[in-house]
Amino acid sequence: MRPVRLEMSAFGSYAGKVEIDFTRVKQGLFLVTGDTGAGKTTIFDAITYALYDQTSGGRRDGNMMRSQYASKETDTYVEYTFSCGGKCYTIRRNPEYLRLGKRRGKDGSLRYVKEAPGVELTLPDGSVYQGKKRETDAKIAEIMGKTPKSIDNALQRIRGKIRNFSAPVQK
Repeated sequence: MRPVRLEMSAFGSYAGKVEIDFTRVKQGLFLVTGDTGAGKTTIFDAITYALYDQTSGGRRDGNMMRSQYASKETDTYVEYTFSCGGKCYTIRRNPEYLRLGKRRGKDGSLRYVKEAPGVELTLPDGSVYQGKKRETDAKIAEIMGKTPKSIDNALQRIRGKIRNFSAPVQK
């Protein structure tokens, strides 16, 4: 799997819409760096959530990923484009969350409605995979050929090596 593009909206620590274009990386290898709390883990959470409907490390589920900093009008979703086996796929997934309704209550007050969780898989030919959530999740797993656990284990090993590399030397 090779990342192509990641778009997050009101997801994790990102209040608005953020896009990462991985095609701008010419060497084929990139490093995610930043201060504590800058949103590095959120990037991995978003990719894992798009692919497997769970966050990296499995510590949070998608319903917990709506940004507490997002405005009430902002939709929460992750859209991830990647290539696998020379073919390009796009997954758009949103968790269940409360959003501001289009209509007001009878007394004029703001009304909130529950946005149902959803997933959409766009195939290399541009068509949208026709299946319910469970079927779409199974199709994504088939394309990936890997389980969420194997992806997460790889990410954790990489993070651990980076922590060890950047840790101060003990005397």
